[in-house]
Amino acid sequence: MIDINQLRENPDVFRDSQRARGADASLIDRILEADVERRALITAAEGLRAEQNAFGKQVARAQGEQKQALLAQVKDLAGRVKEAQAAAEAAGARLEELVSVVENLVLPGVPVGGEDDYTVLRTVGQPRDFAAEGFEPRDHLAIGEAVDGIDMERGAKVSGARFYFLKRDVARLETALLLMAQDLALDDGFVPMTTPNLVRPEVMSGTGFDVAHSEEIYHVGKDELYLVGTSEVPLAGYHADEILDLAEGPLRYAGWSSCYRREAGSGGRDTRGIIRVHQFNKLEMFVYCAQEDAEAEHARMLAREEEMLARCELAYRVIDTAAGDLGASAARKYDCEAWVPTQGRYRELTSTSNCTTYQARRLNVRERMPATTGPDGRPRKGGTRAVATLNGTLATTRWLVAILETHQQPDGSVRIPEALRPYLRGQETIPVRR
Repeated sequence: MIDINQLRENPDVFRDSQRARGADASLIDRILEADVERRALITAAEGLRAEQNAFGKQVARAQGEQKQALLAQVKDLAGRVKEAQAAAEAAGARLEELVSVVENLVLPGVPVGGEDDYTVLRTVGQPRDFAAEGFEPRDHLAIGEAVDGIDMERGAKVSGARFYFLKRDVARLETALLLMAQDLALDDGFVPMTTPNLVRPEVMSGTGFDVAHSEEIYHVGKDELYLVGTSEVPLAGYHADEILDLAEGPLRYAGWSSCYRREAGSGGRDTRGIIRVHQFNKLEMFVYCAQEDAEAEHARMLAREEEMLARCELAYRVIDTAAGDLGASAARKYDCEAWVPTQGRYRELTSTSNCTTYQARRLNVRERMPATTGPDGRPRKGGTRAVATLNGTLATTRWLVAILETHQQPDGSVRIPEALRPYLRGQETIPVRR
């Protein structure tokens, strides 16, 4: 949720953010109007309440007919106070509803535009030249079937389209990838977490997902729970309604979970293989930090993602995502896209988002501020304020696509990147079985 005080002080900044996202800038004016109305109604209600209190004192001193007349006025005034309070509460609810619709304030420097308007920050590594090596690369599904590691047909038989079985060395490769990511996070001070796959609606919406209108989320109606599409959601809710002590630095968590997405808007895209599926596994970084530390934490998380890509020996690029392609909670997002040989293009493997205070305000996560000394030399009590939250993917099932295709060999086997071999009992290749 945005900071209404910040919006009130700098409405043009929010209008510009809305325009950059391709969203409705007039929403900011409607919020300002609703805010003025709410404050006016609160002032009116407070004035009537003060008048009611004054009448109460007069009634206590009055006698006889005068007292009866005053009591009648008090009764009438009490009704007006009640109506004024109800009107103020209704105006507050309207304001809150409008504010909840506004997506996070885009940070300065984020590219303007939609999905194709990103900025490439850097490209690392050279895509493998299969033509120079004298053979035509096969796609990840053909490779997965040759090594008896991916079974889409039985996945569809058991669960429907976009489900799959991972088998043998491909299943082990996925686990190895996630374990390596977990170890990398652990070495960087992240606390390993296994998170719930189902969350309450207030946690899902508090993270920034629109539970009322999203066709992307699986809803378990009988229990009023939602299947998560990322462990970002339960990790964001982990400290909901808490006041954190960040005196010793950020709180960093690495959540391992299965993830579920309906892929309702994907249509016929990426129907072959495991690029766009309904269920996958992921290791997700999540950070709570002071607002001033958010930018540095964002850079730190991106560096960990790039280290994982380097360990997997993948060619990749880093992009600064355009405002119109940001999720509601993200103020800035960097994507790492790996080269997929058979598609001849880069595909997203990881993303990391700085959500500033947007999620924390919705979930009421604050930090305790230390006492200070004012300009007059007098001590001031410390208060609380919203923290910043960030998230970033460190490994996910989709990585198998780039790894299998990049490291395939002419005979159909796959060379295992050296960094992953210790997690596979020293195994160097995935052999052909069919």
